[in-house]
Amino acid sequence: MKIYAHVHKAPIRVLRISKRRFSIRLKRDLLILKEALAQEKQETKEMLVTYRRYTRKQANREELREANRQFGDLLKGVGLGMFAVLPFAPITIPVVVKLGKVVGVDVLPSSFNNLSEKKRQRKSPVLAGSKE
Repeated sequence: MKIYAHVHKAPIRVLRISKRRFSIRLKRDLLILKEALAQEKQETKEMLVTYRRYTRKQANREELREANRQFGDLLKGVGLGMFAVLPFAPITIPVVVKLGKVVGVDVLPSSFNNLSEKKRQRKSPVLAGSKE
Protein backbone atom coordinates (compact mmCIF):
# COMPACT_ATOMS: atom_id res chain seq x y z
CA MET A 1 0.00 0.00 0.00
CA LYS A 2 2.90 2.37 0.60
CA ILE A 3 4.04 2.02 -2.99
CA TYR A 4 0.58 2.97 -4.24
CA ALA A 5 0.71 6.24 -2.30
CA HIS A 6 3.81 7.35 -4.24
CA VAL A 7 2.40 6.60 -7.69
CA HIS A 8 0.73 9.60 -9.30
CA LYS A 9 -2.58 9.29 -11.06
CA ALA A 10 -1.31 11.53 -13.87
CA PRO A 11 2.43 10.89 -14.26
CA ILE A 12 2.61 12.44 -17.74
CA ARG A 13 1.04 15.64 -16.45
CA VAL A 14 3.49 15.73 -13.56
CA LEU A 15 6.41 15.33 -15.95
CA ARG A 16 5.11 18.11 -18.21
CA ILE A 17 4.67 20.47 -15.28
CA SER A 18 8.13 19.76 -13.91
CA LYS A 19 9.64 20.24 -17.38
CA ARG A 20 7.83 23.56 -17.78
CA ARG A 21 8.93 24.66 -14.30
CA PHE A 22 12.55 23.81 -15.13
CA SER A 23 12.45 25.70 -18.44
CA ILE A 24 10.90 28.78 -16.80
CA ARG A 25 13.54 28.74 -14.05
CA LEU A 26 16.30 28.33 -16.63
CA LYS A 27 14.98 31.22 -18.74
CA ARG A 28 14.75 33.43 -15.65
CA ASP A 29 18.32 32.62 -14.62
CA LEU A 30 19.61 33.24 -18.14
CA LEU A 31 17.87 36.63 -18.25
CA ILE A 32 19.53 37.59 -14.98
CA LEU A 33 22.89 36.48 -16.36
CA LYS A 34 22.24 38.48 -19.53
CA GLU A 35 21.56 41.61 -17.48
CA ALA A 36 24.77 41.11 -15.49
CA LEU A 37 26.79 40.65 -18.68
CA ALA A 38 25.20 43.75 -20.22
CA GLN A 39 26.11 45.75 -17.10
CA GLU A 40 29.69 44.45 -17.25
CA LYS A 41 29.88 45.37 -20.94
CA GLN A 42 28.68 48.92 -20.26
CA GLU A 43 31.13 49.37 -17.38
CA THR A 44 33.99 48.13 -19.58
CA LYS A 45 33.11 50.62 -22.31
CA GLU A 46 33.11 53.42 -19.74
CA MET A 47 36.49 52.18 -18.49
CA LEU A 48 37.97 52.39 -21.99
CA VAL A 49 36.58 55.91 -22.46
CA THR A 50 38.10 56.95 -19.14
CA TYR A 51 41.50 55.52 -20.08
CA ARG A 52 41.34 57.32 -23.42
CA ARG A 53 40.55 60.56 -21.59
CA TYR A 54 43.41 59.88 -19.16
CA THR A 55 45.91 59.61 -22.01
CA ARG A 56 44.80 63.10 -23.06
CA LYS A 57 45.06 64.34 -19.44
CA GLN A 58 41.29 64.98 -19.23
CA ALA A 59 40.26 62.45 -16.55
CA ASN A 60 40.25 63.18 -12.82
CA ARG A 61 41.40 60.89 -10.00
CA GLU A 62 37.93 59.58 -9.15
CA GLU A 63 37.21 58.55 -12.73
CA LEU A 64 40.58 56.84 -12.94
CA ARG A 65 39.97 55.03 -9.64
CA GLU A 66 36.64 53.74 -10.96
CA ALA A 67 38.26 52.66 -14.26
CA ASN A 68 40.97 50.78 -12.35
CA ARG A 69 38.31 49.02 -10.26
CA GLN A 70 36.54 47.97 -13.46
CA PHE A 71 39.84 46.75 -14.91
CA GLY A 72 40.22 44.56 -11.83
CA ASP A 73 36.72 43.18 -12.46
CA LEU A 74 37.71 42.49 -16.05
CA LEU A 75 40.76 40.54 -14.89
CA LYS A 76 38.56 38.56 -12.47
CA GLY A 77 36.33 37.57 -15.37
CA VAL A 78 39.29 36.51 -17.47
CA GLY A 79 40.63 34.46 -14.56
CA LEU A 80 37.29 32.74 -14.14
CA GLY A 81 37.21 32.14 -17.89
CA MET A 82 40.36 30.06 -17.50
CA PHE A 83 38.38 27.60 -15.39
CA ALA A 84 35.63 27.49 -18.02
CA VAL A 85 37.90 25.74 -20.53
CA LEU A 86 39.05 23.12 -18.04
CA PRO A 87 37.28 19.76 -17.82
CA PHE A 88 34.56 19.55 -15.18
CA ALA A 89 33.97 23.33 -15.37
CA PRO A 90 30.43 23.09 -13.91
CA ILE A 91 32.04 21.63 -10.81
CA THR A 92 35.27 23.62 -10.59
CA ILE A 93 33.82 27.12 -10.98
CA PRO A 94 31.35 26.88 -8.06
CA VAL A 95 34.08 25.27 -5.95
CA VAL A 96 36.45 28.16 -6.72
CA VAL A 97 33.75 30.72 -5.89
CA LYS A 98 32.90 29.00 -2.58
CA LEU A 99 36.57 28.62 -1.70
CA GLY A 100 37.10 32.30 -2.46
CA LYS A 101 34.26 33.23 -0.09
CA VAL A 102 35.75 31.04 2.65
CA VAL A 103 39.18 32.59 2.24
CA GLY A 104 37.77 36.10 1.90
CA VAL A 105 38.75 36.74 -1.71
CA ASP A 106 36.20 38.14 -4.13
CA VAL A 107 36.47 35.94 -7.23
CA LEU A 108 33.43 37.17 -9.16
CA PRO A 109 33.22 40.54 -10.93
CA SER A 110 31.11 43.16 -9.16
CA SER A 111 28.14 42.82 -11.52
CA PHE A 112 27.84 39.12 -10.59
CA ASN A 113 28.07 39.59 -6.83
CA ASN A 114 24.39 40.34 -6.32
CA LEU A 115 22.87 37.76 -8.69
CA SER A 116 21.07 35.96 -5.86
CA GLU A 117 19.61 39.29 -4.75
CA LYS A 118 18.37 39.92 -8.30
CA LYS A 119 16.81 36.44 -8.34
CA ARG A 120 14.90 37.19 -5.14
CA GLN A 121 13.69 40.51 -6.56
CA ARG A 122 12.42 38.79 -9.69
CA LYS A 123 10.67 36.04 -7.75
CA SER A 124 9.10 38.25 -5.08
CA PRO A 125 6.55 40.06 -7.36
CA VAL A 126 5.44 36.71 -8.76
CA LEU A 127 5.02 35.17 -5.35
CA ALA A 128 3.29 38.24 -3.94
CA GLY A 129 0.81 38.22 -6.83
CA SER A 130 -0.05 34.54 -6.35
CA LYS A 131 -0.81 34.93 -2.63
CA GLU A 132 -3.53 37.50 -3.17
